Amino acid sequence: MGSGEGRLNLRPAEPDLVGLSRRLGHEFTDITMLRRAMCHRSWCAEVAGETSNERLEFLGDAVLGWVVADITYRRHQDLPEGKLTDLRKSVVNASALAEIAESVDIGSCLLLGKGESAAGGRTKPSILSDALEAVIGAVYLDGGVIAVGDLIERLFGEPLRIAASRLDRLDFKTLLQELTARLFDAAPVYVLSERGPDHAKTFSANVLVGGRTLGEGTGRSKKVAEQAAAGAAYELLSSEQ
Repeated sequence: MGSGEGRLNLRPAEPDLVGLSRRLGHEFTDITMLRRAMCHRSWCAEVAGETSNERLEFLGDAVLGWVVADITYRRHQDLPEGKLTDLRKSVVNASALAEIAESVDIGSCLLLGKGESAAGGRTKPSILSDALEAVIGAVYLDGGVIAVGDLIERLFGEPLRIAASRLDRLDFKTLLQELTARLFDAAPVYVLSERGPDHAKTFSANVLVGGRTLGEGTGRSKKVAEQAAAGAAYELLSSEQ
């Protein structure tokens, strides 16, 4: 069999982009933009002439952060900067993005290489979250600021509402526990130490998951140190995902 015939066998049925477009609530002027958002690098490594979704993901990540910041700023006039940041991070993270991607069934439309597909790539949080960011980038390029703003309002409006309703309980320790439960089915462990005289103690905390140190933090109380360590660990895991 020639190399051309072998390459043709790599191609499954094309994804239902019209159905995905309908679920997203955006009618694409150029549907090839949405198709590109579905192209994982593993697919592009096996199929010549395809372009991965990584550039769209880069763009979508920036657009998403900006629009969610705008939404939270306008909706919550009474919140200080720190709480607005917590609210934004509650939905702009790999775990939350993957859940939203699942809600519109992005997984069924992904173009994956054979190995990635066999390894369950359609349900991997990292692949789903990246693909959703690529979709956001595609909608921005296809429809502009208003179209992408409407999309993000539709997809993220309810998760933001829920997060805002429990903002008093929304902290990095909670976020980290939810993330590690999803990724590793394990809970974080905090190891504390202290130094200095009783009237001016400084506490240090390391947070570990499965024996791996993921974050460190210091503070004038155990709670502050643990929160700082959890924040560092959460940022690390989110970037890895």
